[in-house]
Amino acid sequence: MKVGFVGTGSMGLPMAQNILRNGHELIVHNRTKEKAEPLVQQGARWAETPAEAARQSEVIFTMLADDLAVETVTLGENGILEAMREGAVHISASTVSIKLINRLAEAHTAKGVYLLSSPVMGRPEAAAQAKLRLLLAGPEEARQRVEPLLQALGEILVCGDIPQMANAVKLGNNFLIASMIESIAEAMTMVRKHGVAPDRYLEIVSTFFGSPVYKNYGQLMQKRAWEPAGFKLRLGLKDVKLVQEAAEMVNSPIPTADIVKNHLIEGLAYGWGEQDWTAILKTVERDAGLEID
Repeated sequence: MKVGFVGTGSMGLPMAQNILRNGHELIVHNRTKEKAEPLVQQGARWAETPAEAARQSEVIFTMLADDLAVETVTLGENGILEAMREGAVHISASTVSIKLINRLAEAHTAKGVYLLSSPVMGRPEAAAQAKLRLLLAGPEEARQRVEPLLQALGEILVCGDIPQMANAVKLGNNFLIASMIESIAEAMTMVRKHGVAPDRYLEIVSTFFGSPVYKNYGQLMQKRAWEPAGFKLRLGLKDVKLVQEAAEMVNSPIPTADIVKNHLIEGLAYGWGEQDWTAILKTVERDAGLEID
């Protein structure tokens, strides 16, 4: 299958490498060409623009940081939509707003091409091991065509027939992760102030909770492993704001999001935006009067 891939950052690069390893013809584009060089060296073809990548592809992925990047690459000058062949499939793997994915769905339908939304659950190491969870939504005929391709990236979890359904699930999941990180940070700080070492506390917590979120994110906080960031704090803030917007669209109260958002804003103000979003622990510690390393 001829596959285009736009966005070869920390998540896109390993995803694209797994597509190559599974024998597909790959055409890549990234705003910074150097980040796509490993793929070109492994046999991918370079495209000068997103449109050029789309023109040569049956299926094209976008894996980008935010709404603006996705909108520009898809609908802007030399964007993929203008160049997609009739019946081609665009897989949006980015975490974006429901408002944007709905706009994109309308534009794709008008062009006679398919949009599938498939934001992913998992950090870069999961992407490298082809162990992502792919939240997939969109027209069934398009889903069936791409499922063998997506299986090279991880486990497929179908959310429904309308693209926005996958985005709603992704935002809901990210909100749960953010809320658990906040809760771990608050609990870890409280017990630390009572003299309990964070590593001992996490050992005890693991006997009660089997969640990989408690285990994996808790260990990052305990080790204070803020860099390199698996998911940057500034992107966590972006996602929490998207959760709030999605909740407001359907009049669904989500008050916990305000607490998480405010601590992420605090972290951004302290200059921790490029660190892992588990650095939210430092904002809780600072509020509790602890020294921050």
